[in-house]
Amino acid sequence: MKVTIFGSGYVGLVTGACLADTGNNVVCVDIDSEKVDRLNRGEVPIFEPGLDDVIARNREAGRLHFTTDVARAVGHGLLQFIAVGTPPDEDGSADLQYVLAVARSIGEHMTDYRVVVNKSTVPVGTADKVRMAVTQTLAGRNADIPFHVVSNPEFLKEGAAINDFMKPDRIVVGSNNERATELMRELYAPFNRNRDKVLVMDVRSAELTKYAANAMLATKISFMNELSGLAERLGADIEAVRHGIGSDPRIGYHFIYPGCGYGGSCFPKDVKALARTARGASYEPLILDAVEAVNARQKQVLFRRLEDHYGGDLAGRTVALWGLAFKPNTDDMREAPSRELMESLWAAGARVRAFDPEALEETQRIYGAREDLTLCEDPYEALEGADVLAICTEWQVFRSPDFDRIKASLRTPAIFDGRNLYEPRLLHDQGFTYYAIGRGDSVKRFS
Repeated sequence: MKVTIFGSGYVGLVTGACLADTGNNVVCVDIDSEKVDRLNRGEVPIFEPGLDDVIARNREAGRLHFTTDVARAVGHGLLQFIAVGTPPDEDGSADLQYVLAVARSIGEHMTDYRVVVNKSTVPVGTADKVRMAVTQTLAGRNADIPFHVVSNPEFLKEGAAINDFMKPDRIVVGSNNERATELMRELYAPFNRNRDKVLVMDVRSAELTKYAANAMLATKISFMNELSGLAERLGADIEAVRHGIGSDPRIGYHFIYPGCGYGGSCFPKDVKALARTARGASYEPLILDAVEAVNARQKQVLFRRLEDHYGGDLAGRTVALWGLAFKPNTDDMREAPSRELMESLWAAGARVRAFDPEALEETQRIYGAREDLTLCEDPYEALEGADVLAICTEWQVFRSPDFDRIKASLRTPAIFDGRNLYEPRLLHDQGFTYYAIGRGDSVKRFS
């Protein structure tokens, strides 16, 4: 099938590359000419495991193309995917200006039937706005060309997006038209062979499904972080509690890991947008507000512990920081807990020496050159001259470090672990002061 993807960001690139990998002819269009030039040189502007290989082999096979030519892109694909950003407005609602701009571009250049597919995460009712934008643009041309709008939300995990797309749990299609539905079934047939994973529903239900999924996962994280604070005050160990409840199949182990808060491009934005949608419908979203409030508090936990450790005076201290990306296997730092920690440390007069396997370039792009930030190419280099170590991201390389080397490098043998990577007793026996999340009194319990 001929497919056009508007937007060559995270969702657009993964969608375009994976659809091309099953034999479709895909054109990805983006207004960022520098990004398109990089992609046409074989450079992938984001880090996602395996994505560069998928893009490379499909470009070589002639099935995947990148362009800034909107007219060419609209003329190419029977299926027109909208996969552009929907950043939050100041009030937390999703900004639809880029989505609607694409809709108008499609209406301006289409000459025959098209299916417009909303892949971007958008509020309920967006398909109606996209349909209106295309209709009005066609009317301005005095053109009467048929089209349909469907919702096809993505459920990709950063760091595992290729596998998620190629082996999906479900494929949600919101459609009110049989012709459009059958075209979507045809497109996804290669991903749908061992059982029927396509869930067809009305458009508004599909739009809400995406927000509901992310909000539910964010709720599980905030619930465990809420319990972690309670566990600390009661002398309980949240890791034991996690195993105790996770063994219940009604709860399961996914997304019940306590930590220093969630981040990324989806959960923070989508929880806020869904809450805003609720208020727009005159409904008070009590749970969503609590999820966001708990997460905001949790992102301050590591800083507060550092502050308490030094009696409220962090000026002149140097903190080694392991982990900058919001999660492992990505370079994405949007809403990352590390950013909150670093910015709080700088405001308190402290310095940061940071390492991340993939996000150093992104950190440099965000913050530029700063005297109070040193980006290191090795985790142990980050320890040199540091007073203590803080951990914000659970990269695999941090799970079994050389504790003797850490202790020898730090001025004070103290670790502030935002991801519960280590056993408190082990570190206590090695002479560390160890602050974990929700592990009872992890500092004094073994004294």
